[in-house]
Amino acid sequence: MNNPSEKKLLIPVFLTVFIDLLGATIVLPILAPLFLDLKNGIQPVDISLLTNPATQIAEIIRERTILFGFLIASFPLAQFFGAPLLGTWADKVGRKKVLTISLIGTLIGYILFAIGVHQHLVWLLFVARILDGFTGGNISIAFSAISDVSTPESKTRNFGLIGMAFGLGFIIGPYIGGKLADPSIISWFNFETPFWFAAILCVINILLVRIYFFETLKTKSTQLINIFQGFTNIYKAITRPKLLAIFLVVFLMTFGFSIFTQFLQVYLIQKFQYNQSDIGDYFGYIGICIAITQGFITRWLSKRMKPMMAVSIFTLTLSIALIMLLVPQHSIYLYMVSPFIALSQGLLSPNLQTIVSNSGGVDEQGEILGINQSIQSLAQAIPPIVAGYVVSINLNLPIILSSIFTFAAWLAFQFFYKRHMKLNA
Repeated sequence: MNNPSEKKLLIPVFLTVFIDLLGATIVLPILAPLFLDLKNGIQPVDISLLTNPATQIAEIIRERTILFGFLIASFPLAQFFGAPLLGTWADKVGRKKVLTISLIGTLIGYILFAIGVHQHLVWLLFVARILDGFTGGNISIAFSAISDVSTPESKTRNFGLIGMAFGLGFIIGPYIGGKLADPSIISWFNFETPFWFAAILCVINILLVRIYFFETLKTKSTQLINIFQGFTNIYKAITRPKLLAIFLVVFLMTFGFSIFTQFLQVYLIQKFQYNQSDIGDYFGYIGICIAITQGFITRWLSKRMKPMMAVSIFTLTLSIALIMLLVPQHSIYLYMVSPFIALSQGLLSPNLQTIVSNSGGVDEQGEILGINQSIQSLAQAIPPIVAGYVVSINLNLPIILSSIFTFAAWLAFQFFYKRHMKLNA
């Protein structure tokens, strides 16, 4: 690593992403049980008062699964509008200032969500997630800062290191979240405890950014900030052939993988009777696999395999690994299948991020990553709404669809993006 500022920035960005993901993933095991636990969830049901328990419970679970889908969708939908604004603003005024404001929005979101859980106010949960989504451009701003100081040769390695921070947050966060919500460990633990803990982490993160994160923006953009920038970004992605090709891949891959990540909790609860603590353990195990992959294997592989080849291989293996998730009939075997998903996704993500970043110039990183965030937000907003209805038809359908759309991303990369690049070489 020849660039001193590159080396100096990696530690504060690593810590920022790690703590941000730690806070975000602490709440991950909580959301589905919050809606599907009829006794202790957001709106407890007295089963003894039901006249036809079997039928009524099934209907309540169906309705709550759909409501859970809309809650999950509210975050990326708000992010669709908010993240491009933050990206453009970060190009105008700097990464540090916008990252701080983004983290403050996340902090308020956690506090509101905890209050909503305590008061059994579903509408406040939606307000909290929408606010957090609108201001939640934390990771994309961190990637912009890394792009500012990285060389083309070191970019994938650095994205992989940030991916390791993501993985470490994913290890510790869900595990802690599952335990913090488990009253069998400490009597006063409940569904709101993880959100208060996440809020404390967010305060620490804000302080770290203000003290240690240095400004990386070299050339300030003159682009106007537009509330409808998300739609403008989609238009840019559609009308610019070079962007259309790669962002079609991003959309399909994100769409497919989002179905898996957003409804895996429901799958674990309904098929294997997992509770929030079990879900936390499982996601922590996935996080270990991702951290090892992105922290070590990606850095080793980046010296031996170009991003184009890596995306070609690991999009296909991810689609195969996802469908393998349906094979285990006992939960212990999930732990044998899951490393293949984590390995494929962990190697795919930083290489695809590199290709996206390289699609724009040095002064366009905020814009390009803002477009990328818009595409991802749109791709993340649709699946939970659709899957909320789909899972009520058949529990396996969301995972089947996840594999199909990921395979479609591989086809788009092979026959659309690669062909476009050859024609324009």
